[in-house]
Amino acid sequence: MERLKSAVPAELRRAVGEGTAADLPSTTSRLLAFLEGLPLFHQVIGELTDLELALCRKDKGRAAELKGRGNACFSKREFEQALGFYSQALRYVPISSDGTDASLMATLYVNRASTMHKLGLLEECLRDCDRSISVSPNYAKAWYRRGMVNASLKNYSSAIRDLEDALSMEVTSSGKSSIEQELKLILQKHENVNEVGTSSSNCMDEGLPLTEQQRKVILECISTPNKGRGMTSPNDISPASLIHAEDPLAVIIMKSCRDTHCHYCFSEAPADVVFCPSCTIPIYCSNRCQEEAVGQISWNQNACLESNNSVVDIAKLSVTSTRCKTQIAEHRHECGGAHWAAVLPADIVLAGRIMAQYIEKQLLAGKRTTISGPNLDLVHHYNQDSPASKFESHIYATVLLLCLQSYYKSGVSWAEDSLSQLVLLICQIKVNSIAIVHMKSMDGGKVLTVNKGFSGSSGAVMCSVEQVRVAQAIYMSGSFFNHSCQPNVHAYFRSRTLVLRSSEYIKAGTPIELSYGPQAGEMDLPERQKSLRENYYFSCGCSNCSVLSLSDLVMNSFRCPQSNCLGAVSELIYYRCKENSVHVSIGESHVCTLSLPFFSYQDISKFDEDMVKVGNLFFKSDAILNIDPGFCMSCRSQLDLSSAVAISDRATSKINRLKELPALDNVPEVVIAEALQSLEQTEKLRHPYSKALAQAQDTIAEAFAKVGDQEQARKHCKASIKILEKLYHPSHIIIAHELIKLVSIELSMGDGASASAAFARADAIFSLYYGPDVKRILPYVDALRRTVSERSVGSC
Repeated sequence: MERLKSAVPAELRRAVGEGTAADLPSTTSRLLAFLEGLPLFHQVIGELTDLELALCRKDKGRAAELKGRGNACFSKREFEQALGFYSQALRYVPISSDGTDASLMATLYVNRASTMHKLGLLEECLRDCDRSISVSPNYAKAWYRRGMVNASLKNYSSAIRDLEDALSMEVTSSGKSSIEQELKLILQKHENVNEVGTSSSNCMDEGLPLTEQQRKVILECISTPNKGRGMTSPNDISPASLIHAEDPLAVIIMKSCRDTHCHYCFSEAPADVVFCPSCTIPIYCSNRCQEEAVGQISWNQNACLESNNSVVDIAKLSVTSTRCKTQIAEHRHECGGAHWAAVLPADIVLAGRIMAQYIEKQLLAGKRTTISGPNLDLVHHYNQDSPASKFESHIYATVLLLCLQSYYKSGVSWAEDSLSQLVLLICQIKVNSIAIVHMKSMDGGKVLTVNKGFSGSSGAVMCSVEQVRVAQAIYMSGSFFNHSCQPNVHAYFRSRTLVLRSSEYIKAGTPIELSYGPQAGEMDLPERQKSLRENYYFSCGCSNCSVLSLSDLVMNSFRCPQSNCLGAVSELIYYRCKENSVHVSIGESHVCTLSLPFFSYQDISKFDEDMVKVGNLFFKSDAILNIDPGFCMSCRSQLDLSSAVAISDRATSKINRLKELPALDNVPEVVIAEALQSLEQTEKLRHPYSKALAQAQDTIAEAFAKVGDQEQARKHCKASIKILEKLYHPSHIIIAHELIKLVSIELSMGDGASASAAFARADAIFSLYYGPDVKRILPYVDALRRTVSERSVGSC
């Protein structure tokens, strides 16, 4: 693609980069005319669409080769490697209309099942046996393997039936003899044994409803000052209320997750993944997800894809969502011979999926006329985009249009403004798409056992999670919720469904706002403003970005050199106060203007005590006030910033060495001692409520937990939580995750009562943010709940 960009003349690149949205018909036509006469362009399109060059083609020869490599590994008892080869073989095996490849597929499922049986993956093994039987019902080995795994699961009645079926289908005498021996042993075990049932389902959200049985929240779309359209409700909303649930208009998995997560529900892929029947790219966690992805059920897009009407009537939206039957496959236009979707950026592929949905609906309706593209009622910021970004959007729009044209061929024709609309669609996706984030447990997740991490000695771990960005999606109604750095709703995902839940009481008519990423306490004010301008083209004016706040003053600040002063010293930010407002800047670059608290000069007692101590000068003078970097905001004492920054950076680096060690079981005492010394230096230099100090305390807490000094781990974990409560608030979701770390430490110490109290507080916060979805979003919490209950009872 870089070669193609370089081939465009500088004058044409400049015209595109300097053009506005009104100029799009002209600039897209000029660029297309030039590219159509460029051999390199046709070469690129050919490489992206040529069936012979496709990366996603099925290949029976490749499947047979991988099967052979799997068999070799299985013979050498290298079961992990064999499992990988069998899965890759299943990825490539074709599904022919005459069924000639059924035998190979059935064999591969049985081989993979046998490997998983050896690895103890019994439920996964059972599912693969079912798949083999569905492909080849008379395959004796599939019935035999299913019988053996049912026996391992102590489902003896099922095992007996399976082995009897296998025996009736087996044609060799040696095979019959082997089955008869196993059947005899299982019949003996079956006597006086209680059977344990098991489920073959592995999709986290299978059978779960999208909505809750509760009063519906009515939403209204209104115009808001400086923010355009936004969402509100005519009714008061209680904390933890389900605000909105919505499936995406279109979605694409991130490239980094293609081989690790299901391409439909985006959960982590199990060992027995299944593949797209037409190409080799998507993987699915279950047959159900595979069926959904190839067109069984899709979100009701009728309003979203009508080009002549308003996209969504959201004057009155309720929390209830609906589904309808369609035949539109999610990635059919990318299947079986094209690999442009494997190499183009995610937002471009997402634009292609939206276009394909629109085209498919037109074709299903019998409209084989000129197609101009969907008219999505979403904002774009084309005019504010950089020249390089505009040019890139033009190139990708042209390539995408030709790729889609190659797939649909004579089925559709394109209007003159198709390219213009496609450029705008790409721009809309850039500012309206939402990253689907799933929570990943760093210490066991769903398989967290009762004893994991709670040994009370060395080897214990702190329960922790991280966010994994698994996909990028367009949510039509979800895009109308505005941003706040202190949001009053929490956004999370059930599979691919966007869920919004109130995290506080919301008064009727109050804007309902979520976070687009930056939050107060996570980033300071300049960082948040910079991030939002670069990604969404606006300067935030939310409550936390318009009024002076504690977290923004302290999170990246240093301690006042006067030991008895709690004042903060900024490293980079200049504060210029005049007439009850604070002008914030970094060097000569103005960041924003903040209002001083309303009663700042009249009644200081009405404000948070820490806020006053940190920035006392703001509350003491109604004249012009300048606070430069390096000067205390409370007493004007000066700090040697260059020295403080250097020492702090060195200390942080030494503390972070603990994270880089491959294992902490045998950490030399000198490393721990050095980290503690560095923490002492950090405490002397950084403000007591700074983010750097909280992170240092957390890192050292984790190190102590892993080497078995749980008392020290608890001390530092509590210190970290205390700081984070200042930066966020005591009921923020961040605090809940930190409390879970504290719970695991206290369980390791055998302090069931303290663990129970900390867990109760974390559980209350999780329920506020996730409602009844806690078990699905954070599966380990339920296992931890049982452990806490058992330990707290034992300690009474």
